[in-house]
This record gives sequence, structure tokens and C-alpha cells, in this order.
Amino acid sequence: MRRIGVLCAVLALLAAPALAETKANKLFGAAEAPSLQDPMPIGSYAKGCGAGMVELPESGPSWQAMRLSRNRHYGQPDLVDFIEELSRFAQDRLGWAGLYIGDMSQPRGGPMTSGHASHQIGLDADIWMLPPRRLDLTRAEREEISSVPVRSADQKSVTKYWTPAHAALLQAAASDPRVDRIFVAAAVKIEMCKTAKRADTKWLQKIRPIYGHDTHFHVRLKCPKGARLCETQTPSVSELSKGGNGCDDTLMYWVSDAYLHPKPQKGPVPVVRGPRDYTMADLPRQCRKVLSSP
Repeated sequence: MRRIGVLCAVLALLAAPALAETKANKLFGAAEAPSLQDPMPIGSYAKGCGAGMVELPESGPSWQAMRLSRNRHYGQPDLVDFIEELSRFAQDRLGWAGLYIGDMSQPRGGPMTSGHASHQIGLDADIWMLPPRRLDLTRAEREEISSVPVRSADQKSVTKYWTPAHAALLQAAASDPRVDRIFVAAAVKIEMCKTAKRADTKWLQKIRPIYGHDTHFHVRLKCPKGARLCETQTPSVSELSKGGNGCDDTLMYWVSDAYLHPKPQKGPVPVVRGPRDYTMADLPRQCRKVLSSP
């Protein structure tokens, strides 16, 4: 009954004349369950939605979904399969209890009211750097426990929490052909470039430095085969270069003073619209059907 009530409220908003002004994140944030449609990522990672999403079970034999109150543990079937397989690798090959899984997507994807700009089409997942000691955390414990920082306060090196097992986990994830890229703190990428075996480091190209990833790594899958409404991410320059692994001089920019301590910008700062500004008019038209579907 609660699901029907939420659906009716969303339908009312969709039919309202003020739809053009209604923020899309409010509409998608109100959806409590996936749409009863065939699975399909729609649009781009930071401007889209997800039809027929699958819920990652709150607990499994080798994982637990964290921060359940956010209701963001949904994804396309490929993503759920990937998480289950990687968590088994953590158990079988690393000796961990499994993996703690952070935010994936909302039940029907779309822009979120807080946090991520991406995670909109069901192909992104945050995986905690904290090796689980147990997989029987209560719902309350999953709200209170925190991950560990593997990046130092000055952002230039890894901390005592970083281990060879973390590197092996990231290599396994990056070596999966379904994975497009993995976002980590710059210090992690630098450390992995130092310690990786030189025989084959092409997989390192998928490991990408970015801010804000000191306690988790962010996995992004490619558009699944046959997903005609999914927009493939534009390859970067390093992707287009033959044999590149991203361990070049440009990597050091991420720990340079120019990046960490930029000079104040002169003049007015331009206003840039982001995902929390989007209305339904900004998203692919198929996203209306995702919201209005039972």
C-alpha cells in the first residue's frame, strides 16, 4: 500500500503543470521500489535513470549493504552480479570476511537529493576500504560504523590502512571486462603504480585518481551489451593512447600545489547547473515512464 501511495504522489507531480519546475531528484528520491520494467540503464551516468533495477540483498554470504536508511542499494543486474563475484574474491583470495557495499543507485536511479552527481543509471557502486570482520551487522550498526581512510591528510600518500590486499582487490576489479573505470584517491593510484608488477599493467589504466575517495573506491561498469538507451562514457586521452596505464607525469598533478592549493579565482564564479538542479525536462524522455511505471 505504501508503494502505491508513493506512486500516486509521483504521478500527480508528473501530471502537474509545474512539472517543468519540479526537481528531478525529488521525484526519484520518492520512489521506494524499482519499476516493473525490463532492466535498462537510460542516459548517462550523471544524467539519466534506471528501469527494472535489481536490489542488492541487504546481506549475503560475502557482503553487507551499508547505510540502508539511504535506500541506495539498487543497480542493473550486471552490477549486482559484479558485486557478488568481487565479494567472493575478497573471501576466497584475500581472506577477508567479504565486502561492505556503500551507495549504488536509488530504486529507479536518477539524480539524488544529496551526495553523488553520478550513480544515476545503476552501473556505479561504492565499495568500502574497510575489510569486514563480520557480516552480521544490524541495521543500526550499519548506520554507525565508518570506513577507514587510506589517504593521508595531505593527500600525497597512503596510510597504515592501505595493504597489499587492497591493491589485489582493485586489480581484480579493474581486470574485469565489465568495468569501465574505478575512481580512487590520487595517493592510491600513485602507490599502485609504484608497486604493480611491470609485466602487465594495462589494467591500471582503469584506476582513475579523483578527489573525495579516501575511504572507498567507486566502480563504474560499461553499458551492458544491448543497452541501447545507455550512453557510453567518452574515452579519455590516456585510454586512447596505446599501452597507457595512467602512471605518467600527469598523475602527479593530483598531488601538486596547483591542484591542492589553487589560487583564488578572480572575478565572479560562473554558476554551473548540476544534477540537483535538473528537472525532468533535462533527463531522457524515457525516464518519465520509469517513474510512472508500477
